Amino acid sequence: MNTYSRLPVAFVRGEGVWLWDEGGKRYLDALSGIAVTGIGHAHPKLAQALSAQAGMLIHTSNLYRIPAQEQLADRLCNLSGMDKAFFCNSGAEANEAAIKLARLHGHNRGVEIPTIIVMERAFHGRTLATLTATGNRKVQAGFEPLVAGFARVPYDDLDAIALAGQHNPNIVAVLVEPFQGEAGVQVPQAKYLQGMRHLCDQHGWLMMLDEVQCGIGRTGTWFAFQHTGIVPDVMTLAKGLGSGVPVGACLARGPAGEVFKPGSHGSTFGGGPFACTAALTTLDITEQEELLKNAAEMGDFMLSGFRSRLADTPGVAHIRGQGLMLGIELAKPCGDLVQRALERGLLINVTQDSVIRLLPPLVIRRPEAEQVVDWVSTLIREFLAG
Repeated sequence: MNTYSRLPVAFVRGEGVWLWDEGGKRYLDALSGIAVTGIGHAHPKLAQALSAQAGMLIHTSNLYRIPAQEQLADRLCNLSGMDKAFFCNSGAEANEAAIKLARLHGHNRGVEIPTIIVMERAFHGRTLATLTATGNRKVQAGFEPLVAGFARVPYDDLDAIALAGQHNPNIVAVLVEPFQGEAGVQVPQAKYLQGMRHLCDQHGWLMMLDEVQCGIGRTGTWFAFQHTGIVPDVMTLAKGLGSGVPVGACLARGPAGEVFKPGSHGSTFGGGPFACTAALTTLDITEQEELLKNAAEMGDFMLSGFRSRLADTPGVAHIRGQGLMLGIELAKPCGDLVQRALERGLLINVTQDSVIRLLPPLVIRRPEAEQVVDWVSTLIREFLAG
C-alpha cells in the first residue's frame, strides 16, 4: 500500500555505521533506522546469536515459559529499577499496554472515566489509542472518531499539568517522552521530570515514560530518565532494544506492576525466544563495548562541533540534543536536505519540516562523528546560502 514516500535507494549490506546500496555505493548512517540499530549494522556477535537461536527455536507462544523472556525481564528491571515486564513487538504496542494498564488501574480505584494527560507534539504510535495520545493533527486526520480518555497539555509545562489535574478529577496517569523525538528533538527544562514525579506522587497518578526512541543508551544512559534522579511507574521501550528484530516492552514497578492479571493483556509473538535473544545480545554488546559512555562522549563532541561550525549562521534557529539524539532547527523548511545528503552518501532525517534529526549508531567513533558534523554543517550552509 502507498503508505511511504520512499527515497530512491535500496540497501543490501551493512557494517557498523556504514551501509551499501545495490550499486556498491557506501553511505554513512546517521539515522540508525530511526534509532534502532544502536550497535551498528551486522554486528558479528548479534548475527552469531540469532543464527544459533534460529537453529534451535524461534517460537512457542506465551502459553508456556520462555527462559530468554524471563532473563530479559530480569535484566531490564535490574537496569531500570522496575519490577515487572510485558513484552510485545513495537513501540506502539508497548504504549498501548501502558494505556490499558493506566485505565485498568483507574477502574480498580473506582474512576469511571480514567483519563491520561498527554503532551502537545508528542508521538506515541499509530494504533487508534496511541494515535489519539499523539499530539499531531496531521497523523490523526481522517481517523476520527479518536479514542476518549486523554487530556492534552503543552510539553515542558508543569503548571499546565497541575491545572489539568485541578479541572479533571478523572486523571489517573501522565504519559510523556523524556525527550520528544518526532517533535524535533525537544529537550525539556532540567527539573521537568522531577516536577512531574512530584505532581504524580501528590495526586496518586502513574508517571509513564515513553522511552521508545530515547531509551537503550541513546542519550548516554540506559534510559533517559536516569539523567534526572527519578524513577517512573511505567516505562515503554522498543526501537534500539532488538537492534532491528521487532521487540517492545512495557515495564512497571510497585502497584503498577501488579495491575495486569492473566487475561488482561497478551501478545502472540511478544517476548518470543528469537526476539529476546536479540535484545539480550544487544544489551550484552552495549555493556561490553561501553556504548553508553561512547554515546555520551560522541554526542557532546557532535553537539559542540555543530555549535562551533554553525555559530552565527543566519537561518540556524537552534541546536540541541542529549547523547546521540541531536536536532538542528532551521528557520525554514528543509526537507530537501534529506535527498541532498543521500546523494553525498549520508543518511539523515528531517522532522517537523525544519528540524534535521540525527540518531547515529551508538558505535560511532570520532572519525565518523567528525564526518557527520562536517557534511551536515556544509549541507546546511549551502542550503541556507541558496
